[in-house]
Amino acid sequence: MDSGFQRHISELVARERSGHTAVVEGSLLYVWGGYMLHWFCPQSVADDEVFLPNNEIWVYDLEGGVWEVFHMTGDVPPSMSGACGCSLDGHMYIFGGCDDNGQTNMIYCVNLTDGKYTWRRIGQGLGSAPSPRDKLSCWVYKRRCLVYFGGYGHKLLTDVDSRNRSFIVDEASWVEDVFWGWNNEVHVFDPMNSTWTEPKTNGRAPAPRAAHASATLGHRGYICGGRVMETRTSDVHCLDLDAWTWTEITPASPIPVGRSWHTLTAVSDTSLFLFGGLSVDCKPMSDGWLLDVETKLWREVEHPFNNKPRLWHTACQGNDADVIVFGGSCDYILLVDTGHCNDALVFQTQPYPLFRICEDYIAKNVKNYEALRNQLPRLPSKLLTAVQKRMSFYRPSKKQR
Repeated sequence: MDSGFQRHISELVARERSGHTAVVEGSLLYVWGGYMLHWFCPQSVADDEVFLPNNEIWVYDLEGGVWEVFHMTGDVPPSMSGACGCSLDGHMYIFGGCDDNGQTNMIYCVNLTDGKYTWRRIGQGLGSAPSPRDKLSCWVYKRRCLVYFGGYGHKLLTDVDSRNRSFIVDEASWVEDVFWGWNNEVHVFDPMNSTWTEPKTNGRAPAPRAAHASATLGHRGYICGGRVMETRTSDVHCLDLDAWTWTEITPASPIPVGRSWHTLTAVSDTSLFLFGGLSVDCKPMSDGWLLDVETKLWREVEHPFNNKPRLWHTACQGNDADVIVFGGSCDYILLVDTGHCNDALVFQTQPYPLFRICEDYIAKNVKNYEALRNQLPRLPSKLLTAVQKRMSFYRPSKKQR
């Protein structure tokens, strides 16, 4: 991994947060929700946990390095953390999460492309929604349905089937006939028809878990690691979304340490990028790994953010296979919860095309070389606009001036 960038250029910057939702559409990163800790806020909820406003969405221009914030209307979801977010056909969907009243199983949708940012709560169609949960994962399949896996939440005792082990009870959390725990269920939501189904899967399913990481490659969904009870794992499983068959990836190399609250991002047709998380010994991590799903080889990669551990952050694929990490915490948040972050870390995972190399070189060096400045007006207008936007990305922030 050759290089990386850390930018928050504009004076307007999204607030620090963890457990938020983020998606990329085009060259824009959209960030919603999450929580932070504010020791002196009189309006804070239990344990001084403060959710970020639910009626605003932050938008980061990945080319220009500039933040904007927009007001949201409609059926606005409650402020929450741990919701599962994804992007499909220009819309962001969020499902589950934990608000002031605990875990939820509501699903909401917002159009990111019409400039209105109007939330819509999707009502119950055919089928049964999953039980309330947070810290789950999602795969987008064939651009037509959303496939949810795992998470931590609660069920009625009558709904817990002890025979198939799809739900492991957290023995420290129960109230009368309501039990909390981890699951390994697979649920499919069809946005076109607002229907839920629970396909029967084949093969050996992964153990129930939450705070794991997931990514999609073609018709296969991958999960990695996560937590169940006091265990944090590093196992990798693949679900064939055509045949609904599970297989475990047996690595042919040294593997990352077990962890939760990390991210997994597709960066090519055959490779996944893992970053950060909370290790099995409760250490915030800053390591990056590439997994080749064909050779089953893990490879730790060098990157410029070794001093920036992150957990419960988000990671999205950007242009040219960049991975955009935003927010998260640099602390063990179950003990010390003051290290929430708001910087955007850009990881280069593949060689850049020549145009990107040239554009970045000009943008980074134009202020230092008069010859470059004199040649800028000679560029075609479209190319000049692109370079000027990129120059904004490399402009020093106020702290650097």
